[in-house]
Amino acid sequence: MVAVAVSWGWFLGAVPLLCLAFWHAADAWYRAVFFLKHRSGKGANGIRPRLPPGHMGLPFLGETMSLLWYFKHVRRPDDFIGAKRRAYGGEKVGMYRTHLFGSPTIVACMPATNKFIFQAGSDTFGIHWPVPELVGLSSIVNVEGSNHTRVRGVILGAINRPSSLRTIAATVQPGVVAALNSWADMGTIVASNEAKKMFISMEPSSLTVKMDQWFTSLVAGLRAFPLDFPGTACHDARKCRRKLNTVFQAELEDRKNTNKKYDDVMSGFMELEDEQGKKLSDDEVVDNIVSVVVAGYESTASAIMWATYHLAKCPDVLAKLREENMMMSKRKGRSSFITHDDIPKMKYTTKVVEETIRMANIAPMTHRVAKRDVEYGGYTIPKGWQVLVLVRSLHTDPNYYEDPLTFNPDRWDEPAKPGTYQVFGGGNRICPGNMLARLQLTIMLHHLSIGYE
Repeated sequence: MVAVAVSWGWFLGAVPLLCLAFWHAADAWYRAVFFLKHRSGKGANGIRPRLPPGHMGLPFLGETMSLLWYFKHVRRPDDFIGAKRRAYGGEKVGMYRTHLFGSPTIVACMPATNKFIFQAGSDTFGIHWPVPELVGLSSIVNVEGSNHTRVRGVILGAINRPSSLRTIAATVQPGVVAALNSWADMGTIVASNEAKKMFISMEPSSLTVKMDQWFTSLVAGLRAFPLDFPGTACHDARKCRRKLNTVFQAELEDRKNTNKKYDDVMSGFMELEDEQGKKLSDDEVVDNIVSVVVAGYESTASAIMWATYHLAKCPDVLAKLREENMMMSKRKGRSSFITHDDIPKMKYTTKVVEETIRMANIAPMTHRVAKRDVEYGGYTIPKGWQVLVLVRSLHTDPNYYEDPLTFNPDRWDEPAKPGTYQVFGGGNRICPGNMLARLQLTIMLHHLSIGYE
């Protein structure tokens, strides 16, 4: 009996110690590697380099499961960075070390830190998606340097210049009106599903139903741990990406072999030329059309869904929105659509749009990678480490927005504090579709508010 008791004592004592050692193993490893690399060196400020505060989590898995738990299951995504702040320095520390999506990571979460990363040159921070193939190897969100400048110029011409926005406003409104009519006929809808269909120019069919499923799986893969074997979200996303490539490649070939004119984004990509008169390759067209559709299909649809939710919960906001849009509709005539040039006159609608985008956080984080050791704020971001800019943390921080989880368009009577509104990123990689997203949301709010309860 004594031997059994001793064995159990050893067991009960050893297991917690082994778990504790396992928990700290990854963090100790990365700190040791960093120390050995910098043991004899000093930074530009004459101080020995040091890692930002934080913890690397479990070996291999890191804290990815914790991040996904907060975002997907608990549905309190702000608590992830909140836990970091409580444990490692409060509001004064602008970045924390961790391990996410298979890579050692620095999470940036303060205005000045985010701005520094966004505006640093491409020799300092590069692009680092956990699975770059999912967003397209030649798409604007992956390419850098001169290729990025060239592709960005084409996309800006297709979707973000005033002339393009005027065309898009006229083109999409019949579809928006038809969609809202169909919502009314259905009685009850799933807004997150129906909103996705508003701005897709393809005729509804069994193929578009499949594409809806493929895009949903693709987006899920972007937010999953990058394990590529059957049964994982990443593996399923890769398969769906290949299927979407096949569909858009076929559509591209059909358009090249016909004289029919299309007034949509794909045609814009196919026809526009850069300053040297060079057009996008077929792969570039497909990669970028998938990226743009993902942005509009998922992100803008999410904003539309949240707009309907918040307006339903805030009848006073809806009343003000309806009043302004009814006046606009009367001035133009009930049968007329609003134009891109009308939008600056719709002051309250603009505030509703900005508040919706702030609360929806349609792009809660962006991915970068340090191309060299980078010193900032007394810490060193090691070369090769992923940098996750958590822009969502700014928009829900009570230090920057009073009562941040309350839907209050009137807060936009005053501009946001400098650097605290980064819904579309920043620097030379700020989202090129930011004005298109605002336009789409404004059009939807206009027709919803003048025609429906």
